[in-house]
Amino acid sequence: MKQRSGPYPVLAVDGQGSSVVPNAGAVLLLRTAQAVGLTAALSEAVAPWRRPLARHDPGKVLLDLAVSLAVGGDCLADLAQLRAAPEVFGPVASDPTVSRLIDTLAGDAPAALAAIARARAVARARAWALAGEHAPDHHTDASRPLVIDVDATLVTAHSEKEYAAPTFKRGFGFHPMWAFVDHGPEGTGEPLAFQLRRGNAGSNTVADHITVLRAALAQLPGGRRPGKNVLVRIDGAGGTHELINWMTRRRLSYSVGFSLPGDLASIQAKLASIPAPVWEPAYDSDGQVRPGAWVAEVTGLFDLSNWPPGMRLVVRRERPHPGAQLRITDLDGHRITAFVTNTARGQLADLELRHRRRARVEDRIRNAKDTGLANLPLHDFAQNQIWCAIVALAADLLAWMQTLALTGHDARRWEPKRLRLRLLSIPARHARTGRRRLLHLAAAAPFTALALQALDALARLTGPAAPPAPG
Repeated sequence: MKQRSGPYPVLAVDGQGSSVVPNAGAVLLLRTAQAVGLTAALSEAVAPWRRPLARHDPGKVLLDLAVSLAVGGDCLADLAQLRAAPEVFGPVASDPTVSRLIDTLAGDAPAALAAIARARAVARARAWALAGEHAPDHHTDASRPLVIDVDATLVTAHSEKEYAAPTFKRGFGFHPMWAFVDHGPEGTGEPLAFQLRRGNAGSNTVADHITVLRAALAQLPGGRRPGKNVLVRIDGAGGTHELINWMTRRRLSYSVGFSLPGDLASIQAKLASIPAPVWEPAYDSDGQVRPGAWVAEVTGLFDLSNWPPGMRLVVRRERPHPGAQLRITDLDGHRITAFVTNTARGQLADLELRHRRRARVEDRIRNAKDTGLANLPLHDFAQNQIWCAIVALAADLLAWMQTLALTGHDARRWEPKRLRLRLLSIPARHARTGRRRLLHLAAAAPFTALALQALDALARLTGPAAPPAPG
């Protein structure tokens, strides 16, 4: 009887491979960091925390950590993936050195976080300048504003951590708030600011929203008051007097979820009194008319005298999808949602679609959780604040690399998981010839050609990478 070998080749496996570089596709992130000046900016920003005679630059250690998260790591020890390939990543600090640096930065957390934020702002300005017409702030004005989305999320703590607390969903952990720039349908997005908070922090805490928005606005290039060319989108947690008043004083455009004022009976009576011709067809996510959905402006139906002048109240009425749970405020079997905006021009359906696209921030947060945010691995609260700053660095690097190197390709919209599988995990073989160091990306990898095109795009923006020093 003939013995079958099975569907896969039978291999003799050993550990004798040499000059093989895993995750060599991450060279795209290194070239991006160099192109936008992040390497130098970080080194300068955290120089005050460098110990005398220290071998490793703290800025490079932070950048190495960000790269390790970008390629799929979720703890400090995952830096070993980079340490195993000094031919590409250079000298990488040991685990004890990394831990000591995190402790040092956490001991002066407010100043360290501010320094890292300044470095990110410098690099962001350079990245957007290089991106040109593909930058989020290209030719923005009141009719085409730059969009900042603010949202909070829950991060579960599976062990005792400082300031971890029960959450409103009966979990245990933290409730950080993030602000992201929306790159629109052609791209993804990038984080601007964050605030790590206790698990029992409120969803509609005005002070936290203002803190995050101030930090987010400080990240925008130009150093000037943004005005109406910046639109802030927030869900119903932002529909408070204090926050909308603050955005009005700053002359920001806003689109914020809103709870209709009054008691249930009066709300339903006012909605029922809206004439049928007032309801306009709503749009779906592609900007096409959606059957069974309508929008109407009801600013004059409700008492908004205590709210800032110029605020418009818009409601959406739609037939709920199968299985949806109606709420007590819904009317005649239709789901009712509302938002407010100070945008004076534009069709209601366009304004309502613009507001619903705020849901993209949930994808940004999900991607951040896939890039280190899902696991806050350290015990002290200040240490985890530094960790969140490294998560933001990793997300920035991925977004800038896609913006500068992958524009015009579907990869511009790939999420981190797909980027890792197709580009960042491409293996390579390191070789030397004379005074040159070569990195041969695997020819059989399906997306090697795309990686080379991306490297060429970065080289065209900034010039070819300088050859390494001999030795």
